[in-house]
Amino acid sequence: MTIWQFLISTHADGLLGYLVVILTISVFNLFWFRKIEHYPPARTKPAVSVLIPARNEEANIAVCLETVLEQDYPILEILVLDDQSTDRTAEIVRQYCQQDSRLALIEGKPLPAGWLGKHWACQQLAEQSKGELLLFLDADTRLHPHALRYAVNALLQEAVNLLSVVPKEIVKSWGERLIQPFFLWAVYTVLPLGIANKAQLEWLTFTIGQFMLFDRRAYFAIGGHAAVRNDAVDDLALGRRTVQHGFRWWLADGTSQVECRMYHSLKQVIEGFSKNYFAAFRYNLVSYGFVFTWLTLVYWEPLIVLLLNGAGVGVDYFPTQKALLAVGLSLLIWILVYARLKFPVFLAVFYPFTILSNSLIAVRSFYLTLKGTSTWKDRRMERPKIRFF
Repeated sequence: MTIWQFLISTHADGLLGYLVVILTISVFNLFWFRKIEHYPPARTKPAVSVLIPARNEEANIAVCLETVLEQDYPILEILVLDDQSTDRTAEIVRQYCQQDSRLALIEGKPLPAGWLGKHWACQQLAEQSKGELLLFLDADTRLHPHALRYAVNALLQEAVNLLSVVPKEIVKSWGERLIQPFFLWAVYTVLPLGIANKAQLEWLTFTIGQFMLFDRRAYFAIGGHAAVRNDAVDDLALGRRTVQHGFRWWLADGTSQVECRMYHSLKQVIEGFSKNYFAAFRYNLVSYGFVFTWLTLVYWEPLIVLLLNGAGVGVDYFPTQKALLAVGLSLLIWILVYARLKFPVFLAVFYPFTILSNSLIAVRSFYLTLKGTSTWKDRRMERPKIRFF
């Protein structure tokens, strides 16, 4: 038997084995992925600076500020940096500053060469903050009144220097519904959180920029945003640097306390993920291509086999029973993860189209990176160096 014949003969079993593995990880993560409201109250309440970079956020900033100002946390400083906005963002923030002395507006300085805009805004915010803990919060994020207190409890109980939480991602348009849940689903199914918490390895970190709570000392010790100034996925990069420098991180479940609507249209979803996907793989072409090719194969091949077998075209290497089992396992995994992350569960039945659309965006992300034409918030991003391995 040749190697090719061996691979073909074991292909269906290998695919099923993969599905069993990620189902197992997903089930264990039900217990490891702890909700922030389930941590015991902390004995101390360190001063917290909430840091919000804002560029043309007039549609979001008011609601964001209202939810932050409603926090039941005793020692709170709130800084908003207006990053060269051309809309009413600064005007709206000034109105809230007049109502609450805890809030201040910072006028952002011009963007230096070699920096991405949000990173420069966050660095300025951190340097002007006073809190022992620094919470970087996106302007499109909403907090429930106890969210900050619960997050501080979690950070102190876990004895970590960086806590990121998974928010409830609001998806309304069909573009958001079909595409956006994928990246959290992908992390949840392959990252064994209990092992990641114990091991504290760079390649087992995952952080989300919508809500990142830092120990101030650790943030500046790892170089802050200045150290990742041109990295398109600064949240992932900061998580990796945290572990590299001997500090600890953790990812908790904030879906009951934090909400975010990242995008509002198909166009915005495609633009946002086109910026992030290739960068999340550190521009490693081989691993990037393998992952998206494999996922497309895993979730489309069994369906195609069933269609062919139903049409009378026999597929000998992939028996119908195994194809049915693969589809059943796939659906179970998607339902389980969507329910845990509070996505509409009915969307799980569309998983083949979620995989296909994200794979096409992955191709677009590579193409734009190769051309050097990726943009974000109407600013051109520098072309990175692509690695094959």
